Amino acid sequence: MPAPVHALAQCSLSPAAVAEFLALPRQPVSGEEFDVLDAAVRARGWSREHDCLTDAYRTGFGHLLCTEGNSPSADPAARRFLAFGELCPLDPDDEDLANLSWLGELVDDWGRAPGWTVRRPSTVEACVEVLDRAADAVTAHLGSPAERTVTSDAAVVTGPAMPHRIWRTDTEAVIVGPHADNGPYGYLTHLQLAASPLGLAPELPPADDTAALDRWIETHVDW
Repeated sequence: MPAPVHALAQCSLSPAAVAEFLALPRQPVSGEEFDVLDAAVRARGWSREHDCLTDAYRTGFGHLLCTEGNSPSADPAARRFLAFGELCPLDPDDEDLANLSWLGELVDDWGRAPGWTVRRPSTVEACVEVLDRAADAVTAHLGSPAERTVTSDAAVVTGPAMPHRIWRTDTEAVIVGPHADNGPYGYLTHLQLAASPLGLAPELPPADDTAALDRWIETHVDW
């Protein structure tokens, strides 16, 4: 039986938010000093985020952005991740996880931001619905449906398998799906939009090679 979802926070992803996120490598910055970056962040209506995710940005749409590079802009070689949901999947058959009710309370921290809502308890189906709507936003922006949809628990610490949807542009792999929170919370799961340089692994494995597909997803969405 899949693990129940004790709490789900989400902030809907729109085509405009997708467009802003995918355009970041083409947005110039005038320098890498923190004061210059902060000015660029404020000009976009963003802010620095240190509570829900360390070393992240909260965009004007309310989502949380992490990037490998020093700047969220003008770095096509950096992987980028936009979190639009956070869920707490706890397994009642795992004593260690079943007793960590404070994890669900941490999800409430995500839900306190403008534009976010929290559902406690929630369901796997509700999480999938959030991913479905996010995929619709990516499709609306890119003008084509996902090239591949894989139901997998790749890059997730615990909890149920959910869909990863994959697009490939000329330069990037674009993926909507779940991903482990590699920050201080450990067992929480992001629902995120990831964009990574396609050169990391340009060819998609065959659809029947699930192990290779899992590795391909992890290459593009994991830290």
